[in-house]
Amino acid sequence: MTPDVPRPEIPTRLLVHALVRADGSVDAGELYEVAGALGMTDQQVRLCVKRLVAEGAFTHEGRGRKAVLRAVADPGTGALAPDAEFVAYAYRQDRGLEPWDGRWHLTAFAVPEARRAARDALRDTLLHLGAAPLQGGLYVAANAIEEYVAPAAERLGIRSSVTLLTSTDLRVGELEDPVAVAAALWPLDGIAERYASLAALAGHWLSRIGALGPVERLTAAVELAAEFTRAMEPDPLLPPELLPSPWPGSRARALTARAWQLLEDGTGEEPRLFGLYADALRGATTA
Repeated sequence: MTPDVPRPEIPTRLLVHALVRADGSVDAGELYEVAGALGMTDQQVRLCVKRLVAEGAFTHEGRGRKAVLRAVADPGTGALAPDAEFVAYAYRQDRGLEPWDGRWHLTAFAVPEARRAARDALRDTLLHLGAAPLQGGLYVAANAIEEYVAPAAERLGIRSSVTLLTSTDLRVGELEDPVAVAAALWPLDGIAERYASLAALAGHWLSRIGALGPVERLTAAVELAAEFTRAMEPDPLLPPELLPSPWPGSRARALTARAWQLLEDGTGEEPRLFGLYADALRGATTA
């Protein structure tokens, strides 16, 4: 990795999950090689495997690098798996297919202290959906999130305490311009920095992709998955009309889609992570 390209921090546990294949197995030799390429020590890997086996998440067959781990149940891919629905929405935005209709989507709630856990869960849901707090018990989003908020409130047993409304006239303090409001409510500078890191990483791997061996391909895939998730998680996916132009997220996502398409060999023998990302990025445009 060149000095000016940041290397994502990837916990060993997430690496194990990322290398699970369709049959639930993890090749230990492959695991150790990719871990080494990511700067992890053999001791880190051994301790992580020991913990995962002790927890009952995996079984362990064989010794050392010739061993095979097998998932006891569907292990997922840890925090490296993208939310395909929201990723697809982001790419539609990049293609100009999700124009803003000028409406702000507001959620208001007044949940008593006795239902604090439900109240906190609703707040977490709103933040995950890209809403920002305006004041106590009032959140705003630029996208239509009602179809997610209402069922969540129902599951939490607080639907009667939640009000959903839309407005085309939102003023925050003295701010009236929608672009200024968005810049005040969401940490766009920090999000842009994350996308800049993703673009640098994707560009790095794209420049080398023709010469990558099997271990390097896996290393690139895991790093891209981690950095893509790190960039996307805090992104409220604001409509382009509310973002600075040019917005680095569009370019970073395009570079990631291009790199992922070239990394995937289509044999079906790769870790499941390849398939998950291929599905999430399907139909994405390239820069």
